[in-house]
Amino acid sequence: MDKKASPKADKTRQTSPEAPFTTFIQLDGKSTVPSEFRTPGTFTITRLQSPAGLPDRITKLSPVPALLVSISLKSLPSSSYQVWTADKLIPTAIVYPFRSNVIDFDSQPRCWAGSAFDYVHYSVPRKGLDDIAEDLGFGRVSDFRLAVLEDDLVVAQITKSILPFLGRSDALSVLALDQFSLVLGAHLLQRYGVLQKTARGSKGGLAPWQKRRASELLHENMHGRIRLSDIARECGLSVSHFARSFKTSFGITTHQWLIQHRVDHAKQLMSQTSMSLIDVAIQSGFNDQAAFTHTFHQLVGVSPGRWRRHYVTRHFRA
Repeated sequence: MDKKASPKADKTRQTSPEAPFTTFIQLDGKSTVPSEFRTPGTFTITRLQSPAGLPDRITKLSPVPALLVSISLKSLPSSSYQVWTADKLIPTAIVYPFRSNVIDFDSQPRCWAGSAFDYVHYSVPRKGLDDIAEDLGFGRVSDFRLAVLEDDLVVAQITKSILPFLGRSDALSVLALDQFSLVLGAHLLQRYGVLQKTARGSKGGLAPWQKRRASELLHENMHGRIRLSDIARECGLSVSHFARSFKTSFGITTHQWLIQHRVDHAKQLMSQTSMSLIDVAIQSGFNDQAAFTHTFHQLVGVSPGRWRRHYVTRHFRA
C-alpha cells in the first residue's frame, strides 16, 4: 500500500528476516490502491478494511510458493465480489461473514470488491506446510484444493481468536504467531491438502533435558522475541514435533507458558519490591501497563494493583 493508506502500527518486532508479523491496513475513499499486492515470503496476517471498495481488481503475489487464505468479516452482495484464478473467473454468490477462500499463489489470484469490505488475509508459505506434513507423516503434499466462499468453521474460529490482537499496541509476539501458524497449517493440510497417506499418531512428550532447555530459553526471552524454530532446534526436533511434544509435556503451548511465567514473575516483583506497576510490567515482558493489567486480570481474576494490596495486607497481618 502507498503512503495514502493508513496502516496501524502493528508490526511485530522481527528477530530475523523470516519472522512472521501482522498488519492492519485501513483504506479510505482517497487511498490509492496498487494493481498488485505483494506479500513477504513469510507467514503474515493482514487485516484490510475499506469503506468504499476497490476501483479495479487486485492481483496478489508471493515471492515464495504459498497459500493465500482470505476470510470475510462482513457481508458483500454477489454483484460486488469477484475472484479469478489463472485468469479464470470463479463463480461466486453472496459473501457471508466468516466465509473463507483458500487459493494457491501460483495461480496468481485476483479479486475485486465493489463495496465496503473487511477481510483478514493469511499468507502461508508452502515450506512450513511441507514441514508440518512431514512431521505428521502425511508425506509430500502435491497440491491443495481450491476453495472459494467455504464455510470453514475452524478457520472462522481461529480468525475470531486473532482479531482482538490486530491493530493493538501490544501485538502478538513472534512466538505466538509461530504457534498460530502451526495450528492453521495443520488444519489446511487436513482439509485442503491432496495427501499421500494417512497421518501417524504421535503422543510422546519432551525428554527431561528437552523440557529443561525449553524452559530455560523461554525464561531468558520473556518478551517472546525468540522463534519457535530456535527452541525446537535446541531440542533437536522439528518445529511441529516440538510444539506438539511441548503441549503434551506441559499441558499448554509455549506462548501460554510464557504468559503464565510473565504473570508469576510480576507477582514476585510486586510482593518483594516497591517497584511501580509500569516498571513491573516492563520487567515482566509486557509492552505497557495496559497490556499487563489486561493479561493479569484475565489469568488471576483481579487487577495487579488489587492483588498487590491484598498480598501486602494479608502478609502484614500475618
